[in-house]
Amino acid sequence: MTPETLAALIGFAFVMSLSPGPGNFLLLASGANFGMVRTVPLILGISFGFLSMVFIVGLGLGEVMARYPVIDDILRLICLAYILWLAFRIARIRSFGSADHPAARPVSFIEAATLQLVNPKAWTVALIVTVTYMSPDGGIAGLLVMIGIFALVNIPTISSWALFGAAMRNFISHGNRTRIFNIIMALLLVASIAPLLMFNR
Repeated sequence: MTPETLAALIGFAFVMSLSPGPGNFLLLASGANFGMVRTVPLILGISFGFLSMVFIVGLGLGEVMARYPVIDDILRLICLAYILWLAFRIARIRSFGSADHPAARPVSFIEAATLQLVNPKAWTVALIVTVTYMSPDGGIAGLLVMIGIFALVNIPTISSWALFGAAMRNFISHGNRTRIFNIIMALLLVASIAPLLMFNR
């Protein structure tokens, strides 16, 4: 990988990791409701899910998905259902991590990774990454190096959303602010997939 390609990959990884989306809104809500430490599995799950997709696409699944567009349509429906379920969970949280409420627990590592694996937008980004930044003669070693570089940028960057949420805990802990905040987060989570549903491939 040339220095120019490396710089471009780092820049792309930073922008894509920092931009608003379902995963980052989940991190913001989790940081505010459960703090940074309890949000770590969510951070790692989001990153692991996406980077696993990059690896799978790099091995050739991207060509299969391009050949069978119906896969994208199926993923859209699954993603919509999953996002609505997560938004419902967030909207029901009334206080910070209250143990007496079944919805009041952080999104787990597996749940976070699953979100990425059913997210067509994430599959598209994974395809862009492999096509644009993967060397044709790099093989699996080159693919793993690219994934490692992306991870070094992705994990700290998406963590900033959780940190921002954790910094808001004191402000939203008074009165009905927690409930209002979580309802807003649920609505933003659903709104973040609107472009996915409104526009065709």
